Amino acid sequence: MLGAIAKSLFGSSNERYVKSIYKIVDKVNGFEPELMQLTDEELQAQTPKFRSRLEAGETLEDILPEAFATVREASKRVLGMRHFDVQLVGGVVLHRGEIAEMRTGEGKTLVATLAVYLNALEGKGVHVVTVNDYLARRDLEWMGQLYGFLGLTYGTIIPDLDQAARRAAYHADITYATNNELGFDYLRDNMKYSRDDMVQRPFNFAIVDEVDSILIDEARTPLIISGPTDDRSELYSSINGIIPQLAEDDYEKDEKSKRVLLTEDGTEKIERMLEEAGLLEGSNLYDFENTLVVHHVENAMRAHLMFKRDTDYIVKDGKIVIIDEFTGRMMDGRRWSDGLHQAVEAKEGVDIKPENQTMATITFQNYFRMYPKLAGMTGTAATEAGEFYEIYKLNVAEMPTNLPVQRIDEDDQFYKNIADKFAAIAVAIKEKNEIGQPVLVGTVSIEKSELLSEYLNREGVAHNILNARMHESEAHIVAQAGRLGAVTIATNMAGRGTDIQLGGNLEFRIEEELADLQEGPARDEAIARIKEEIAAEKAKVLEAGGLFVLGTERHESRRIDNQLRGRSGRQGDPGLSRFYLCLEDDLLRIFGSESLFARMMNSSLEDGEAIGGKWLSKAIETAQKKVEARNYEARKQVVEYDNVMNDQRKVIYEQRADVMDADAVDDVIEDMRLDSIHAIVDEHCPAGTYPEQWDVAGLKEKSADLVGEEPPIDMWLEEDAIEPEVLATRLSDMVAQKIQTKAQNIEPSMWHDVEKSILLQSLDHHWKEHLSTLDALRQVVFLRAYAQKTPLNEYKQESFALFQRMLDQIREDVTKTLATSEFGARPAINFAELPDLPDFLTTHIDPLTGEDDTNDQDAGTRGMIDTLPPRQVGEADMEALENNPNISRNAPCPCGSGRKYKHCHGQV
Repeated sequence: MLGAIAKSLFGSSNERYVKSIYKIVDKVNGFEPELMQLTDEELQAQTPKFRSRLEAGETLEDILPEAFATVREASKRVLGMRHFDVQLVGGVVLHRGEIAEMRTGEGKTLVATLAVYLNALEGKGVHVVTVNDYLARRDLEWMGQLYGFLGLTYGTIIPDLDQAARRAAYHADITYATNNELGFDYLRDNMKYSRDDMVQRPFNFAIVDEVDSILIDEARTPLIISGPTDDRSELYSSINGIIPQLAEDDYEKDEKSKRVLLTEDGTEKIERMLEEAGLLEGSNLYDFENTLVVHHVENAMRAHLMFKRDTDYIVKDGKIVIIDEFTGRMMDGRRWSDGLHQAVEAKEGVDIKPENQTMATITFQNYFRMYPKLAGMTGTAATEAGEFYEIYKLNVAEMPTNLPVQRIDEDDQFYKNIADKFAAIAVAIKEKNEIGQPVLVGTVSIEKSELLSEYLNREGVAHNILNARMHESEAHIVAQAGRLGAVTIATNMAGRGTDIQLGGNLEFRIEEELADLQEGPARDEAIARIKEEIAAEKAKVLEAGGLFVLGTERHESRRIDNQLRGRSGRQGDPGLSRFYLCLEDDLLRIFGSESLFARMMNSSLEDGEAIGGKWLSKAIETAQKKVEARNYEARKQVVEYDNVMNDQRKVIYEQRADVMDADAVDDVIEDMRLDSIHAIVDEHCPAGTYPEQWDVAGLKEKSADLVGEEPPIDMWLEEDAIEPEVLATRLSDMVAQKIQTKAQNIEPSMWHDVEKSILLQSLDHHWKEHLSTLDALRQVVFLRAYAQKTPLNEYKQESFALFQRMLDQIREDVTKTLATSEFGARPAINFAELPDLPDFLTTHIDPLTGEDDTNDQDAGTRGMIDTLPPRQVGEADMEALENNPNISRNAPCPCGSGRKYKHCHGQV
């Protein structure tokens, strides 16, 4: 009560915060008359002036008002758009490293230019992160005109860019890229063997567009770079043939987590079938020897019973293509993890590709938290404000609209079953279509889109259906969803980032209708005609009531529903939104089936009858909050587990960077040698014990393996009162002598490269194995809860011990390699007999549900793991090599192979 009174008197905290920013806006406006008088050249000269002021000691806050005013004036001249005052407020919020929640159509793309320009003046780089490649290219082409006018450099990161182009884009003042490309480039950079091959530079400032989609929806799934493992396609196919023989009482389904568990009878039944197929060791499915079989059975059951064709995936060109649950788009080339994708491939009878082994991984949470300053913008963030602050320390500020919102949000309409609901939706759409009001329909799956399309066909309503099967044209279709009488069915938020303008989108109409018309009077005349048509059509649409947004189902998250609603009522336009629900919807069926509300609906509603009301909408909101809380816990759990790995990842990546930057690593190699030898001696000759208690046989075996020959340990032990420390010193001297002898036969600079290369390769090999071990540990650590132990604490303790063991193995591995390997001339290699390098995959995997999206990046990663020996050379080649004693490691090899020297005759 008191809080409501105080809010009415003083405004909410958000309103007070926004009001405080208007003091800065007034200063920006104060510079406008002065800047309007400048010529283009004088306006462009502002950029070097600002940079000089920063070098002289001024801060970004000092120059903010004038810099923002400069961007606004440049935008008026270059783009024909002047920033509204509310957009200036948004720019301040972004510059301060916060999230600006701005409604659809309020011009987020233009708002970003203010904070981007200001922060780019420092020359440290600004990243603008988008949800897809189309938006990255579109926004940069659009806003790049402004940045170029003001003298800033800019670039974009898209798939299939070569290394030189990527490096150039990252070293520009402003870089537009998708979150996946940024994350994968970071991982790939930390797998390379030279600083010169790395493309990214130190992190500075990032603005994340559609921040809720990237930092919330996609943050449940870590980015993974992986390589193929052994082919087990026969096992997948064999087990796939068994699953359809199970009856419904043989298993229990958990639709919330998409898991399937065998009942006791089901376990016995499948054991007998596996025995007959010769796939079972012994007679018990859960014996240790059958761990792999259990894993395959579980995946096969999930593939058959939980993952539906045309909802979770489609079959296209003989491949399984995943459907993104949030956008409904095809995730072409992306794959589920941990064998699930192979199980679905077996189910659908397409070629089964091998599983993959993790080589590098990071979550979006830990990636974006590496930026010293992070900001974001979206139309919907307030419902997740708590998560944004807890995970990223980002505050959410709700921006006022430039014009008052006139959209009417009606109460939800409830029906008993899907048939009644879709029949009512078709009638409602037909009514709106007859008066010319455009309708945008949001569905949750391809299946529901096509079902609604059938209903509309019966009613004779012309419509566009937009789903994952036609994502190439989604931006064009959504852009014209505001035309007179248009009916557009879109899966979830397909086309997000594309502005729906009433009467039609000028840019897209010009692109579609005038693509073949050259610049000139005829084209100008055609553009003027299209503008007139759009203006006339917009007037008719406004008269019909604006865009009608119709949701066929409530999403698990209120934020996704708000995104759909937000497509209507842009820039003060009128609009209408309404959701249609029934008891067979997934949200109510899974999360609200036992509620009082569901029982009342079942008993009181007749077929074809609808009911609506605020209390019913509240019941739905309660169910959504439950799901949001569960999903938040899932994301939080991913962060908590990855935080453990993140500390270890930082150590490894920092160690790699130190090795690459060092001219020589002699001291590191020496420390590793001493540590590994002391560890061996301490293990077999513990301190405080008598020589007769020592494990001499074990010490001799381990030492011989490390040194490459058996040390005279028996002779040393004949001496009176020999101490373990003396044994360690003698062993160390012996290894040092062997390594020194090898080093004398090689040029010093080359030997330093040998040591660095061996150290980096050992780091990478053991880190990769460590990641696989942690993956396995995470899968089983939850069982510790049965012993009244906290799985996360157990994971921390175990992973720390595993990390210590990995470091010990790296020290021992490097010492052994240097002591036992021969570094000399290479035998001739027949390249025709060499196998092709494997294709490496970039994946985006959900460790909890197995959901994954994988991009094949074979060309992008081959250079950094190139291990092919040099080709056979002739006399002319050898002469070229001998005449170039100081060849750069990254220069083309003089032998003429076309490869870098370090990957050819400079290779260790």
